[in-house]
Amino acid sequence: MPEPQLLDQRLAKALSHPLRRRVLERFIDEGEASPNEVAKQLGAPLSTVSYHVHILRDLQCIELVRTEPRRGAVEHYYRSALELLLEDAQWSRLPAAVRRQLAGQTVGDLMQEMGAAAQAGGFDDGDAAVARMPLELDETGRQELSALLHETLRDAEAIQERSLARDEGDARRSLLGLLHFVRS
Repeated sequence: MPEPQLLDQRLAKALSHPLRRRVLERFIDEGEASPNEVAKQLGAPLSTVSYHVHILRDLQCIELVRTEPRRGAVEHYYRSALELLLEDAQWSRLPAAVRRQLAGQTVGDLMQEMGAAAQAGGFDDGDAAVARMPLELDETGRQELSALLHETLRDAEAIQERSLARDEGDARRSLLGLLHFVRS
């Protein structure tokens, strides 16, 4: 595992550009892909996506997993080399500007996906969860809640792994979004 400061610097650079963040999220969320596939999925020019893929590779955020000959060229396939679930200590070491940008982009993406899901009936199932809970917490309470939310995300990853291993053919794409923040 890299030194925390080096990892933080790499993450700060990787997350500092909105498209680069989306490219990295694609590798984290979907597994391996080629820059061509990512460009099509994101609706971005291949040359731009390839540029950001090279930066992510140089930052050791993604790794080459295989190559395939494709019409006289070689298509490169990459996957994430790290997890984008930042613990509180990692988050706090990122520059404030990067934290604000990342939070804004993440919330914006979440809102966009929630709106699309609401229009398409994504909240119609009985197992959909929507909740809002105003809280008043001291520093210890905020730390306890943060630890609980990180644990919940790790548990969700484990549930997904078990679900994929069962391979019952009824898997559906879903999205888990957790937010906790100080209100203004």
